[in-house]
Amino acid sequence: MIHTKINPKTNKPYYYKDNPETVKARDAKRMYVNGKEVSKKHPLYRPGRYKGFTDAAFSSLENYESSKEGQVYVLCNPAFPNWCKVGMAVDAQDRLKQFQLSSPYRDFKLLKIFNTDDRRKSEAKAHSFLEQYYLRRGEWFASCPEQAAELLENLFKGKQLELF
Repeated sequence: MIHTKINPKTNKPYYYKDNPETVKARDAKRMYVNGKEVSKKHPLYRPGRYKGFTDAAFSSLENYESSKEGQVYVLCNPAFPNWCKVGMAVDAQDRLKQFQLSSPYRDFKLLKIFNTDDRRKSEAKAHSFLEQYYLRRGEWFASCPEQAAELLENLFKGKQLELF
């Protein structure tokens, strides 16, 4: 006599995909960042649950260092209206969360995100381009953030993500 487990929600036998052991095994092969599932095609893919891509990157540091693709972003803060930061990250939204920790008002804002095949080269290109027009302090530029974003939009033509 074969004993099948009964789903307590439906009082019917478990469908093979709903079997708790099957679900647990399937979830063990998935990657979640901040509660959202990440594609297996992502360069930092590593099964597990992480708070952010930074946590995931440090757990798979080899992948982080060798991964080239990512984003270049323009970030601003109303406390510094004539300055903007141009940086790079695997995921700009995830990077923004790290900045929010340093601001009591959590008011940093991403103005533009540009997808790129090589985030390091693209960031260097953006920095050298903007320093022709603006004073530079590290990754920060003395510029109206919207103007810097517009200049970079022309530089990276068609690679930006619209933010809402």
